[in-house]
Amino acid sequence: MAVLYWTLRALLSHWRRHPVQFFSVLTGLWLATALLTGVQALNSQARDSYARASQLIGGEPQASLSMPDGASFPQALFAQLRRAGWPVSPVVQGRVQLKGHEDRRLQLMGIDPVSLPGSGAVAGQRLSQAQMVAFFNPPGRTWIAPHTLQALGLQAGERPLTASGQALPPLQVQADMAPGLLLTDIGFAQPLLDMPGRLSRLLLDTSFAATHPTPPAGLQLKQAQDNNLARLTESFHLNLDALGFLSFVVGLFIVHAAIGLALEQRRGLLRTLRACGVSGRMLLLGLGMELGALALLGGVLGVASGYVLASVLLPDVAASLRGLYGAEVPGQLSLSPWWWLAGLGLSLLGALLAGAGSVWRAARLPLLALANPQAWHEAHGRWLRRQGRVASAALLIALLALWWGNSLAAGFVLMAALLLGAALGLPVLLNALLKALLGRSRSVLGQWFLADCRQQLPALSLALMALLLALAANIGAGSMTSGFRLTFSNWLEQRLTAELYLNPSTPAQSERLNTWLTQQPLVQAVLPTWQVAVQLQGWPADVFGVVDAPTYRQHWPLLEAASAPWDQLLRSDTLMLSEQLARRLNVQVGDAVNIPTPDGVWSPQVVGIYADYGNPKGHVLVNAQHLLAHWPTLSPARFNLRVLPQNVAPLVREVQREFTLDDSRIVDQQTLKGWSSQVFERTFAATAALNSLTLGVAGVALFISLLTQSQSRLGQLAPLWALGVTRRQLMLLNLGQTWLLAVLTLLLALPLGLLLAWCLDAVINVQAFGWRLPLHIFPWQLARLLGLALLATLLASAWPLWQLYRSRPADLLRTFAHED
Repeated sequence: MAVLYWTLRALLSHWRRHPVQFFSVLTGLWLATALLTGVQALNSQARDSYARASQLIGGEPQASLSMPDGASFPQALFAQLRRAGWPVSPVVQGRVQLKGHEDRRLQLMGIDPVSLPGSGAVAGQRLSQAQMVAFFNPPGRTWIAPHTLQALGLQAGERPLTASGQALPPLQVQADMAPGLLLTDIGFAQPLLDMPGRLSRLLLDTSFAATHPTPPAGLQLKQAQDNNLARLTESFHLNLDALGFLSFVVGLFIVHAAIGLALEQRRGLLRTLRACGVSGRMLLLGLGMELGALALLGGVLGVASGYVLASVLLPDVAASLRGLYGAEVPGQLSLSPWWWLAGLGLSLLGALLAGAGSVWRAARLPLLALANPQAWHEAHGRWLRRQGRVASAALLIALLALWWGNSLAAGFVLMAALLLGAALGLPVLLNALLKALLGRSRSVLGQWFLADCRQQLPALSLALMALLLALAANIGAGSMTSGFRLTFSNWLEQRLTAELYLNPSTPAQSERLNTWLTQQPLVQAVLPTWQVAVQLQGWPADVFGVVDAPTYRQHWPLLEAASAPWDQLLRSDTLMLSEQLARRLNVQVGDAVNIPTPDGVWSPQVVGIYADYGNPKGHVLVNAQHLLAHWPTLSPARFNLRVLPQNVAPLVREVQREFTLDDSRIVDQQTLKGWSSQVFERTFAATAALNSLTLGVAGVALFISLLTQSQSRLGQLAPLWALGVTRRQLMLLNLGQTWLLAVLTLLLALPLGLLLAWCLDAVINVQAFGWRLPLHIFPWQLARLLGLALLATLLASAWPLWQLYRSRPADLLRTFAHED
């Protein structure tokens, strides 16, 4: 123990003399852990919300019976089915606005706790008889999640009013409630939702549904979908995971570079310890304990910072998930202790990955070679050759994943192997380029310039690799995001052509609206749309029935189509479908699609495939007459109205006066486009923030690498100064070397970033969302990003250069006195 104690004291004394290196290791572990744990916190919060939503009733997802078009139905049907032996339980569900909170619409669900299927658990709690009585006896109870209650600024026991002036039952906090949801008895919920005597769906025990797959006439059976929201949002979370992991890797590069440099500077110390009798095993144990202590310290800082980062990004992520998928995620973090422990484990794992190689190499070098720079140089040369072979293998894996992969996992393997191969191959390629340039140089100073660049590669290679990865990720994600913005804007302009959209609340109101609108002089064209929700090969999809109108022919762009597709849609038994659904079903133009209907399977032929960006569900377009032949009781679910722009406001006033539709059911074109664009911008806000942080981490890596080796550089620069080169010239030569390496890295990052953008557009998007984006290149964006990278390089090298410029002649002379 005494030997271990003095060994640790000797090793730790290095950090006291070199605080910059200490903070570089600490910073690398801190940043790597912070970014990855922050992303994990966001994803963990969202997935926990999905699990609570899917297990709200019965403790597990339940099957259900509902109308094909999602409309409500009479409550008398519930009594008929119960008398027929079906163990169904009624549910009514809709959105409400609370007074003073008109900017937020909450889900209100009404249930019958007595007839619940399964275990009868509600929000993770099995109700006792007294709780059931309190739940449905006046004044009742409204269960609400703690985060939702806090976000609304309400107190338990309050009876908030809806926008229409009705009071909810008293609020009661329930820990396992899903966020953004209010749960009460069905008798209180029906008047609040203006649905007296009507139901939204009937819950059905999954075991009974399995033995009775044929639903009663007029209803549609939906099998239990285990965590359907988690499945729909999987690609969103995988993209965040990929960015977090990339930031983690870039942060570890800082740690690896700093630990490697610290061990190189402690060669003499390690030799002395071995000469004093410290065994290689004891030295390895001391270095490992030192690394573990640094990892714990960096991990604590990183986990705390990750929590703060996740708290800042959570509102944007929650808004994205709510807008894209209808998923409610609380605006505040609530993380288990396991997340904190996992963050510390990530820091320890990162330190092990970053420092194990350098520690093991130092422990295995022979005693007399520990302080021999040539031995370390030869060891690095062997490592560089091995690194080149690993880079080639990674690029080969990327090619195999591109050729044979057909899944989202294969897409991420392609990107990871591509980035890994490019990063590992960068030092090998830079070394080869500098060697080729050195052979062509004729001046002595030029030869020293290039040779010294090669000598700096071992110390700067990891920082340059981090810069390459960060820049490539920014180019790829920036090109994809900007290309998506351009494509999405053009698509909205083409698809959202109707000036006004009306969504009736009941079938009776729909029929009245259809008759009334055709008589209005302000309306140029009425385009009713019928809608049915179906499952196609286990994937949720909406089938829309449309009428024949010039608007669709002129403003509905098709990616692939048969000859005269709109004529065929009008006359023949055909359909058009979205690109993502076509890929999910693996169908092309000319193939048939099997659609389940109440009277059997309907198999229309595909005549067109169209883009439907951002829609997580499948989208099918059929002729309205063909749809009504299979669902004759359907009524129009939406009316798209062609109206002159100046007549939109008067028509809205007429509709509201005649039908008392609330604002949520009347949407004009400009509002819909603005909302869609807002959802898009907030969706990529977290991605943009993580990209900026990754580039910042790369700049920090370069700064720390230059700073930590600035003092060791005096040994290479002192001979030039002794030969007559001024300190100003030395500073410019040093800056030129840094810029040469950085510019070469940036030039190599351009094709890598564009290749990464192609992978995101043509591989990841296709596998994750089902649609492919066209690749757009934005030269000004690339030039700006390269300029920022060069500026970051200049800032990173400014302080070391200033130290060199301020160095005294005595400092340069002293280097000769300490030569080995």
